Amino acid sequence: MAVGKHILGKQNAHRVFGTAKVGDRGQIVIPKEARELFKIKPGDTLLILGESDTGLIISRPELLNDLANEILNNVKKED
Repeated sequence: MAVGKHILGKQNAHRVFGTAKVGDRGQIVIPKEARELFKIKPGDTLLILGESDTGLIISRPELLNDLANEILNNVKKED
């Protein structure tokens, strides 16, 4: 992924929604198409993850929670 290009996506629906300019207060506007597709509404909380080589990931916190639960359940099954 090119530096500066960030994808807000989910499995089997990878898209590039465009670019966002960072304002004076560090805020960005998520493109309307992305907000509609992912049902992002004003006041929603989003999780921002970053990796210095690849960039940012923007996700709903519950998706990470679901993944963590799945991993922990698999660990318990192996015991």
